[in-house]
Amino acid sequence: MILILVGLAAFAGGYFVYSKYIAERIYALDPEYKTPAHAMKDGVDYVPTNKFVLWGHHFTSVAGAAPIVGPAIAVIWGWAPAFIWVVLGTVFFAGVHDFGALWASVRNRGRSIGALTENVLGTRARSIFMTVIFLLLLMVNAVFAVVIAGLLINFPTSVIPIWGAIAVAIVIGQLIYRHGVGLLWPSVIGVIVLYALIFVGQAYPITLPESFLGMSPMVQWILYLFIYAGIASQLPVWVLLQPRDYINGLQLFVGLLLLYGATLIAQPQIVVPAFNPDVPAGTPSIVPLLFVTIACGAISGFHGLVSSGTSSKQLDKETDARFVGYFGAVGEGMLALAAIIACTAGFASYEAWQGVYTQFSAGGVKAFVEGGANILSAGTGLGVGIAATILTVMAALFAGTTMDTGLRLQRYVIQEVGEITNIKPLQGGTVATLVALASCLALAFGAGTGGSGGMLIWPLFGTTNQLLAGLTLAIVAVMLLRMKRPVLPVLIPLAFVLVMAILALFIQLGTFFANKQWLLFGLGLVVLGAALFVALEAIRTMRREYSAQAAAGLAD
Repeated sequence: MILILVGLAAFAGGYFVYSKYIAERIYALDPEYKTPAHAMKDGVDYVPTNKFVLWGHHFTSVAGAAPIVGPAIAVIWGWAPAFIWVVLGTVFFAGVHDFGALWASVRNRGRSIGALTENVLGTRARSIFMTVIFLLLLMVNAVFAVVIAGLLINFPTSVIPIWGAIAVAIVIGQLIYRHGVGLLWPSVIGVIVLYALIFVGQAYPITLPESFLGMSPMVQWILYLFIYAGIASQLPVWVLLQPRDYINGLQLFVGLLLLYGATLIAQPQIVVPAFNPDVPAGTPSIVPLLFVTIACGAISGFHGLVSSGTSSKQLDKETDARFVGYFGAVGEGMLALAAIIACTAGFASYEAWQGVYTQFSAGGVKAFVEGGANILSAGTGLGVGIAATILTVMAALFAGTTMDTGLRLQRYVIQEVGEITNIKPLQGGTVATLVALASCLALAFGAGTGGSGGMLIWPLFGTTNQLLAGLTLAIVAVMLLRMKRPVLPVLIPLAFVLVMAILALFIQLGTFFANKQWLLFGLGLVVLGAALFVALEAIRTMRREYSAQAAAGLAD
């Protein structure tokens, strides 16, 4: 209970105080600035959007499974390190990063953070940066399909509410955009229907046949998910992406409030030490691994891709960027905090907790669902089974909306590459989507992996993601320097995240080499080289800018 109150108070202070300072003094938001949603309005990707609807899209897109999985693994070192990093990271790191990427993209015609690198650092840096971005999106899309498929198989009661959310979203999109209905009643009725579907799913669990055309249930679900994501990424954002993310955001926010409320009522005790001295054999050092294990929920490079990829194209007013970007990060921080509570106070005893945390990475969604269901059941009187279904649907919907956005982002990157290289076919949405799907499916099913091929390179996600966050902050920092704005609130998280991510990557490379994991070792070297090159380019650019401004000051 104390952790919840302290955490929520810190998040509130971050939004109402710190983000206001960032908005006014650092990014200097202009309510009269014509955003790309208006300047380039096309009714498909560039659509001016109500800030609450856009927040729902942004929040659910950035808050995938990672803010659950990361904290659920990191509590193996104790609850205190995870709690401190999530709270401080959300307020001073993630909010500034997500808000900054959104602002930078809006000021550059809605271009992605990779594409606008050319304006800031040059052509070579842009090409290398976009390579890292494409690799990260490939990881996210291939692995989240596996995560969702696993949840659908292990929790068949979640199938109806997860897929039923799509139908609800389409209806809401039609009511709001085609028939001009206000947000209130579609929102209220939509959330009620979504929660009613959870009880329907509990009564009618759905399982796929053990074999269909020679495919296992895992392969079947992964193919269905990619077919859906491919279609969804082609539709105008108002048809499915916006309303789905918005109504899911409301449902998930209600789920968070239920979990927090149940904790305050049941008042479960944390059974894990603040700093766990008895970690399982093979658990890596807390520094720097904590800061890449918990990425989403503290700071994440993927957020910059969403901010500059989809959200910037839908921002109605530049002043909405504070609510969408910073408060979106706060929403994810709340999810990460809930994961910490569920995975440390949701078990009957320390011995029961140790039975789950037998090795590093043994936690995750399963620990969140198990621990959270016990708390939710104790605080609300719901059965453990229905409580577990609610939390499973939460996790799957977060992952699903991230996968939707991730494939659309991958399509944007391919189209931008087509524009840069002047390859006409890649500039079209259909071809770019097919290329994105083909690359994801090739990774997922390559080498006979049965759909889980993304797991082969997933160990690189944490470090690649954090390096991308640092590089995104570097782009924002250079822009601020050129505008002669204060840059310290960006430079501090930039330096910290880059140093921790590079140290963690060096440790990983040593492990990959020792274990003869040559694919991971080779990709790790590529990511490290790309990150160092872009970082050095950013440092050189900042030094030149400082020198030029100093010289101009002396001349004056």
